[in-house]
Amino acid sequence: MRDPALEALLARRGTVKQIAAALGITTAAVSQWNRVPEDRVSEIAKALNLAPESLRPDLAPSPQTQGLPRMVARPVLRRRRRTKIIATLGPASSSAEMIERLHRAGADIFRLNFSHGSHEDHAARIATIRAVEARVGRPIGILADVQGPKLRVGRFQAGRVQLRSGQSFKLDLNPTPGDARRVNLPHQEIIAAAQIGTTLLLDDGKLRLRVTHKRPDHLESQVVVGGPLSDRKGVNVPDVSLPIPALTEKDRADLAFLLDQGVEYIGLSFVQRPEDVAEAKEIAAGRAWIMVKLEKPQALENLDAIMALTDCVMVARGDLGVELPPEEVPLAQKRIVRTARALGKPVVVATQMLESMITAPSPTRAEVSDVGTAVFDGADAVMLSAETAAGQYPYEAVNMMDRIVARVEQDPDWRRLTDAARPLPEHSSAGAIATAARQVAETIEAEVIATFSSTGSTTLRVARERPHCPILGLTTSAGVARRMALIWGVHSLQVHEIHSMTEMVARATRAAQHEGFAKSGDEVVVTAGVPFGTPGTTNALRVAIVK
Repeated sequence: MRDPALEALLARRGTVKQIAAALGITTAAVSQWNRVPEDRVSEIAKALNLAPESLRPDLAPSPQTQGLPRMVARPVLRRRRRTKIIATLGPASSSAEMIERLHRAGADIFRLNFSHGSHEDHAARIATIRAVEARVGRPIGILADVQGPKLRVGRFQAGRVQLRSGQSFKLDLNPTPGDARRVNLPHQEIIAAAQIGTTLLLDDGKLRLRVTHKRPDHLESQVVVGGPLSDRKGVNVPDVSLPIPALTEKDRADLAFLLDQGVEYIGLSFVQRPEDVAEAKEIAAGRAWIMVKLEKPQALENLDAIMALTDCVMVARGDLGVELPPEEVPLAQKRIVRTARALGKPVVVATQMLESMITAPSPTRAEVSDVGTAVFDGADAVMLSAETAAGQYPYEAVNMMDRIVARVEQDPDWRRLTDAARPLPEHSSAGAIATAARQVAETIEAEVIATFSSTGSTTLRVARERPHCPILGLTTSAGVARRMALIWGVHSLQVHEIHSMTEMVARATRAAQHEGFAKSGDEVVVTAGVPFGTPGTTNALRVAIVK
């Protein structure tokens, strides 16, 4: 339904032609508007000698802002780096003030961990993020990790025991509190799948057991590496593919809640097989992108099949580092990042990146190098977990991450390695257009590549190319704009619908100028899928000059 203010305006003789001439677009494009685009209000008002609020009454100043200049655009919050930052929210970072501070310091995406907190707690945080987003005027994405099946031992009579290397220790289905000789293992699947010689890791790998005997209701083991073991500590079984689905009943309830809340990314834990991804994607039905957390050796064995199904991936080095030999983790990280880049799917490197900043205001030099390595590898984003969720210095951690990433990307070797690692073009017209957009932009030294995309696919294809100039991701969908906040090199922006190539070029150059990427006389490369609004098409390329 057309906005009444626009309806009255277009009813005046000659107005459509005046607007088209002032904006450099066709009269047909103007006639298809439902209301005056927000980013063109000032220009149209000037051309028609009208007050801006008469064109868009919904943008008129509220009583609280009377006396302030009208229709003034907010300062643009623009990152000076390509790699994005994810910050996990928790007790240390739940207030609106802290969330806004973290965003302004560099957090592009906020993560919610559904291993902790109620739906009410998370709903309040989501509402706070959306309020901060409206206040700062930039799209902010939300990643929500569902817990997945948590494998844990039961409880002990004294709450804690000491296991000695070489001793025998039984894990059984008996729910009675355990002692130094046995404990409940409430997971029949582990007992059924384990074999003689299977390794069991307890408490994040601090304790190591080897199965010596197997019975239908228990496992006998020998303690290889002993230590203290307390109630409800986790169990990892790196040698075995467990017949346990990635989604529990709790996860399904959490998924339903999250999809109703409209979050952009769902983090899927405990993935072992492609079927785990397919199930989650079927439930999501496109309402959120599925981010597979690669934390099981079995997932690496099925990496290509999992990557073909998922929307994006996370190198979850915490659990992966427990189940893999430590020396294998860096190689797994590089393999996952390389595979994701070849497919043009966003990849996040996570866990223990600035771990010491949980309790210290500055990181170790090794941690700084770790973040730098992820940037050199070509990750789309790096993530902070406990550093911002429960640490003493959440703001300092985000600020430090921002500084490290920005500094690495200024190094000539970073650009050289990024170019050298660029995957071969996709064998499709859409892939060819994305490659051409990058090549043209570099040849003419364009200030920015502007992409129009209803789903984000065009923007993903251009980001896969890792161009030298920034990417201005334009979309009509608020959800897609938030998703693109995670993608390497993309400054996302929600715009009104367009109906012609002429209007697309005019909108792109104006947005590039307004967002601070280009000035009058600069060149902008514009790419999109035509017809507009058709998902999956990337078939148009233009070069435009900002006027």
